[in-house]
Amino acid sequence: MRGLKQLVRFGWEQALSCLFPVVIFSSLAFTQIVSLPFLPRYDWLLIICLLMQWWLVCSGLETRDELKVISLFHLIGLVLEIFKVYMGSWSYPEEGYFKILGVPLYSGFMYASVASYLCQAWRRLDVELVKWPPLIVVVPLAAAIYLNFFTHHYWMDIRWWLSGLVLIIFWSSWVTYEVNGTRYRMPIALSFVLIGFFIWIAENIATFFGAWEYPNQTDAWSLVHLGKVSSWLLLVIVSFLIVATLKQVKGKNSTSVDMSPFL
Repeated sequence: MRGLKQLVRFGWEQALSCLFPVVIFSSLAFTQIVSLPFLPRYDWLLIICLLMQWWLVCSGLETRDELKVISLFHLIGLVLEIFKVYMGSWSYPEEGYFKILGVPLYSGFMYASVASYLCQAWRRLDVELVKWPPLIVVVPLAAAIYLNFFTHHYWMDIRWWLSGLVLIIFWSSWVTYEVNGTRYRMPIALSFVLIGFFIWIAENIATFFGAWEYPNQTDAWSLVHLGKVSSWLLLVIVSFLIVATLKQVKGKNSTSVDMSPFL
């Protein structure tokens, strides 16, 4: 019975941490079903995301420091989106006033919502990193993974080499988290795999509601190729490493280094 209570409590904390992603998915579904007046759908999604971000900060659910991290993710995601759309990896076929080179500005919030989840879960579950690699290793690894999303269009794709490197570097690293006064732990490498898979599921939901469109979904929606799990896995790792590094740097001046459990 205690195990069930712990699982329910953990699920509740995770659900609270996912407020921003839930709002995005709900908005995608709602605007797909209901045609809103005055503005194109993509612009309404942008307004909803901006209002949600404003509410999170004003309500105290996110701090101003966390807003800075989330804004960084928005920029990183938007740059990646612009490049990928230019290369024809996917597209945003609907109209919108607030688009840059074919990419609606709301798309950056899909990446920012990941950062929002990390920051929320970080505080709610009081998580700590165990045997976290030094910054001199983590920062170049995160940069190499992010750059490979661009360079593999012109050079060889080294994602599998990078994935192997992640396993080697984080083989002995753990993340611990607290639920109702009891601490649990999980290998960080395993958490990466789990999150990559669940984001792939979320991606299928997002494309079903028209968040974006892959070339094979032009005529009719179809399941996103399972190979995309590796892409999301690496993107999650970049997100994890950036947030952990920023928290570590800040923690040296205040508190100890914590991290989300990624379950």
